[in-house]
Amino acid sequence: MRSVLVVLLFSLYVGLHAQTPRNLLQRFSKENILGSLMPPGEWKPFPRTAAGWKSALSDSVIRGLIRKGESGLSFRYEAIPATLWLEFVRTGNRVNFEAQSFAKRNRLMDLVLAETVEGKGRFTDKILDGVWSICEETFWGLPAHVGMQKAGKGLPDINDPVVDLFAAETASVLAWTDYFVGDKLPPLVHERIYSEVDRRIFRPIVSAKYEYMGYGNFQAKVNNWAPWIMSNYLAAALLLEKDRDKRADAVVLALKYTDQYLNGLGDDGAGDEGPLYWFAAGGTAFDALTLLYDASGGKISIFNEPFIQRMGAYVYKTHIADRYFINIADAIPEIDADGVMLYRYGKATGDDRMMHFGSWAAHHIDRTVGAGTERFFKSRILYNLIAARECMSYADELPAADAVWFPDIQLMSYHLSNGLFVASHGGNNGESHNHNDVGDIIVYADGEPVIIDAGAGTYTARTFSQERYKLWFNTSPYHNLPTLNGVGQGAGSGFRASSVGYKLSGGNLELDMDLAHAYDMPAGVVSWVRKVRVDLHEGEIGMRDRYKFSHRNNRVMQSLMTVCETDISVPGRVVFILSGGKKVFLDYDAVRLKVRRERVELTEPEDEKIRTSWDGRGIWRILLEGGVGREGELGYTIHK
Repeated sequence: MRSVLVVLLFSLYVGLHAQTPRNLLQRFSKENILGSLMPPGEWKPFPRTAAGWKSALSDSVIRGLIRKGESGLSFRYEAIPATLWLEFVRTGNRVNFEAQSFAKRNRLMDLVLAETVEGKGRFTDKILDGVWSICEETFWGLPAHVGMQKAGKGLPDINDPVVDLFAAETASVLAWTDYFVGDKLPPLVHERIYSEVDRRIFRPIVSAKYEYMGYGNFQAKVNNWAPWIMSNYLAAALLLEKDRDKRADAVVLALKYTDQYLNGLGDDGAGDEGPLYWFAAGGTAFDALTLLYDASGGKISIFNEPFIQRMGAYVYKTHIADRYFINIADAIPEIDADGVMLYRYGKATGDDRMMHFGSWAAHHIDRTVGAGTERFFKSRILYNLIAARECMSYADELPAADAVWFPDIQLMSYHLSNGLFVASHGGNNGESHNHNDVGDIIVYADGEPVIIDAGAGTYTARTFSQERYKLWFNTSPYHNLPTLNGVGQGAGSGFRASSVGYKLSGGNLELDMDLAHAYDMPAGVVSWVRKVRVDLHEGEIGMRDRYKFSHRNNRVMQSLMTVCETDISVPGRVVFILSGGKKVFLDYDAVRLKVRRERVELTEPEDEKIRTSWDGRGIWRILLEGGVGREGELGYTIHK
């Protein structure tokens, strides 16, 4: 049996394959760091007075920050009850806890920014309440991550502090609070902030006992948790740690594990977690690099490395249209991409295309330009505040739509001149935030979804558990893939595409891959070579599946996921109806395949996010089913 059980805990993934030992940040020794960092207390990355902010920000932005702070004055800082902690293990719900916990931190940041730009002391008492309330919490992380403690899931153990994503986020929020308004709060508050961050973050993180650090194995592949946590840890250490030796040690640790994340990426810089999670992965690596550059006056920098530029370019290369990005893995279809951060990334790495894309995103799809405190990554928010005006004055242009091929994650895409767009990928089913979707294909037309990846659902206790692949949207029968003799794809890195080849020549683009190894043995498939072909002259997308089974009689069911109204009344043709009556056609072999369609019923708690995605439209599955022999080929053509 090739079947394996994949248990994804805490949104983490540690791969076993060898990494690329770039170690771009390891060139900076502790001695280099000690000689490069501005001394504690002398690093002043942002203004701390109203006069300083007035010269850095427009009056309208300052007024907006003050209004957000004023709305926070009525917020009640309350203790999070034990029953809300237990809701995760009792019902699987994690949203209710997260809403209360995240609101406390977001309102605190609103109050802090309002106070620092206004400087009148109106917000300090409420800031004090917020800081004290957060410091009094038993655990700064989430119920979904309490299982990292020795006692396991349930109520958190105050005597076993562990560093998860949101404990690190909290440390950063408190560190910036201390930086901006610490001198306006009682002296004991500064001591309390340092004591709590030291106890909960600085001391436990050095143990390297965490999965996101490879359990101390520096050769392990890690996912977004590593740079996300390191960027927040780095901000807290640079701002709060006054001992120069300890501060340098913290930077050494942050460099090591940020490097570990970077080493796990292929040379194309692409992430297998998709463009949504890029903002929490490659984007947080950029946050860490920005802090290092700033705190060292540019002496600790790898922005000139071509690999860092390629890691950023991944974002604009996976853009489809408007807010739509290629939504592989745990992703929603539309992203409010952080345009100002993308602009800053492009500027830092000398990528003019990324700067233009960042400005375009800031003008057209980012609804929180410059000052969106509802986001995580508070250091990023601050740097965005300073850069927003410059970004908005830069030409907002979409980069030219080139053929895209990321060989390391085996993802291709292309924008045809007639408005069609196609993306397809190989890879394996053990990737971070994995869906069983090796060989999937998505199609858009004139910026509208036609054949889709339904996306990720609301996170619950089942999402990262042994029940992950009982959730329909994580399984191959609900992607644009064949089900073979009633068998879908398996979960785990052994379920993969093989013999993957890509070429662009003679007016055609082709991606070939054998999907047989993505299926378990009962499927009886020996080879299933999928060719996705783009005819640039005819403006058509072709998909050909050449198959070979181990026995004579077989059943094939090809799924096509869509949010479009469809017409299947004419044998051999599926008609997808778009806005304004526009149509896209998919032609198939009506002799061997019969068509039917079914609506996906969204009834589970995990379906809530999908229910609100795709502009609230229903999810439909078009099924092309038929019997096939031992060997043969099935073909599909998509055109306008």
